[in-house]
Formats: sequence, C-alpha cells, structure tokens
Amino acid sequence: MFDYIIVGGGIVGLSVGMNLTEKYPNKKILVLEKEKELATHQTGHNSGVIHSGIYYKPGSFKARFAKQGSKSMVEFSRKYDINHDICGKVIVATNEKERPLLNNLYERGLQNGLSIRQLNKEELHEIEPHVKGIGAIQVPTAGIVDYKMVSNKYAEIIEQHDGEINCGETVLSINESEHEVIVDTNKQSYKAKFLINCAGLQSDRIAKLAGYHIDMKIVPFRGEYYKLKAEKRNLVTNLIYPVPNPDFPFLGVHFTRMINGEVEAGPNAVLSFKREGYKKSDINIKDLAEVLTYKGFWKLASQNMKEGINEMVRSVSKKKFVENLQQLIPEIKSEDLVPGPAGVRAQALNSDGSMVDDFQIIQGKKSLHVCNAPSPAATASLEIGKEVVKQIGERSDNLVIV
Repeated sequence: MFDYIIVGGGIVGLSVGMNLTEKYPNKKILVLEKEKELATHQTGHNSGVIHSGIYYKPGSFKARFAKQGSKSMVEFSRKYDINHDICGKVIVATNEKERPLLNNLYERGLQNGLSIRQLNKEELHEIEPHVKGIGAIQVPTAGIVDYKMVSNKYAEIIEQHDGEINCGETVLSINESEHEVIVDTNKQSYKAKFLINCAGLQSDRIAKLAGYHIDMKIVPFRGEYYKLKAEKRNLVTNLIYPVPNPDFPFLGVHFTRMINGEVEAGPNAVLSFKREGYKKSDINIKDLAEVLTYKGFWKLASQNMKEGINEMVRSVSKKKFVENLQQLIPEIKSEDLVPGPAGVRAQALNSDGSMVDDFQIIQGKKSLHVCNAPSPAATASLEIGKEVVKQIGERSDNLVIV
C-alpha cells in the first residue's frame, strides 16, 4: 500500500513527488510513467524558456506561479548546478497598431509585480541590433534553462527520499473506494491512500478513468519550429517575442536562444492528429475522433477561423513562416532556416469552445487532478508542486494520509 500514487512522470508530476517526499519523508510514494523515460512529452519538447508571468491575468495561478516560479527555478538551478541563463527578453511592437497592445501588456506586467521597462527604438536596437521595431518591453527576469536536467534532478531527489519511480507502466483503470485507490497498469496493480493525476496530455482521460467527467477536454496543438543555421545565430542575442494577440497569447512566432546555443524560430500552432504527435504524419484515429466529435472544438474553430487558417498556412508554407519571422528580423532568409523540433501543447477546452486559460486543479474523493497545465507549467513546476501538496494538506482532517 502506497500513501500517494502520482500518474505522470513529466516535470509537474516529478515536482509534486519531490515536494511530497520532502514534506512527508516517511510516506510511501510511487510515480507511474507510461513511457520508457521520464519527461518525454511536453517537458522533453520544451524550448527551455523561464517565463516571467507578464502575459497572464493578474491574480491567476499562471501569473502568480510564473512570477514565483521564475525565481524558485533559478534558485533550484543554482543549487544543483543546472545549466541556466537569466538573459532577459524583449517583446517587440513592429508597427503603430501594436503600440496600444504593447502599452496594455506593460501595464499588466506592472500589475503582476514585475520589474520591466519600456524601450524606444534606439534602446531596443542596443539589445537586439537586428530587430525591426518601434518600441519594446524589456523583461530582465526571463531566461533559459534545461528542463530535462531539472526533471531528472526532481526524480533523483524523490529516489533519495525512498520514493519509487516506475517507467513503462500505462494506467489502465482506477477505482476509488472510501478508503483506498486501486490503480491497474499494463504490468501490475497498486493500492494507495491517495492519487494525484499529473498526466499532461492524458490528464482528462486519467480523470475519466477515476470516475470524473469534467467539462473540459484536452485538445492537442502541435507547435512546429525551425532552427537558425549556426552561422546565422548572431542575428539573435537572447529572446525576441512579438506583441501577442490578447485572445491567444501563446500564438505568434518568436526567436529563442536555447541553453545549448541553438536558436529556435517559431512556433506555429496547428491541431495535432495525435495527442503525442510530433510529426505532420502522426495520426491516431481515437485521438482525432475525440477532437472532431467534441462540440467545444468546433465552437472554437468557428469563432477563430482566420487565426486557424493562418496557422495551417504557416505549417505547410515555409515562405509564409519566414514572412512572419521577417516582421521581427527582416534579414532572415529562407535559406537561413532548417527544420527544427516540434512540441505538443495540451490545451484544455471547455464544451462552450472557450479555452481554459488558467491551471486547473480538481479535487476528487481520494484524488486530485491537475487537468490543465500547459506553458508556463515548466517554469511554475516548483510552485504547482507546492500548491498540490498544500491542497492535500488542507484535506488532512478528512484523510488519514497526512
């Protein structure tokens, strides 16, 4: 009998496990991961940005956890000698129409308690000489880190506290009773006093297995990137972002210097035909059918047809992709780019077509489900882990596990 079973060995599940082992060192903890390695999906395909929290609604989990998380992630990386660089980023307005959006974003950043400053054209060019812009916001607390290294350190700490991590185990069924949770995998059956669902792209399915039919579904969006050739990396000093569409802050191609020195350009965002589909050719009939029969997806698609078409065009046309990049750096040419990696964002959609715009933590009888944790979840992973442990602790009067 375990005290806690965590489903999902990505950066969020591992953070929860680490926080649990540190707070309750005498409890038996098990992390189940269906892949052969940890941090395979959203974590392993992350570009490594330490986000500041500037984009998010003041007071939201995302805003608070990103701000706190950017600090705690740096402290953690320093403590354990994990590669990171607080290089800062610029958010650039390329024309006068974007200036009001830039000003609104600056005010939001101030509301979120961030130390940021506005840049004029000349100040922007001192930081990023090749960027074309009329103004920008400088965010000094943004940075880059190796999130795979972070995840591996979380796992190491769990095991140092006698926690157990089992890879290659897919959860097939979950049965909650009044006193325990029984989890059956493709290999064996486990009993626990409490279950924590941190399954990312599969989180809604794990919640359903546990008997919770939540009014949201994970819809996977693939983000496709190019990389700058080595001889063109000098065009980008650090992190360069466009002014976001306030309705879709995760859209918009940008430039990211990564911790290994490479520079990524992108992404677009297109519907993935497989929840864990990183190639255009990846198709899973079950995954695709779930999306296409979900009324929330069609409501989102019908309301945002123009944006969706633009993203699909960029996916099939390198020329269009380059044209978007040239709005920020006019010197970029098609021959400067080579195909890069892709990631899949686990975006939760409500049945009314609205995107779930904050982290969602849902309480069960003997379980807790982290059902929406896309970016900036990696930045905020330490804070999400603390919040999950806090919420479990607040239930201690009714549970025998803490």
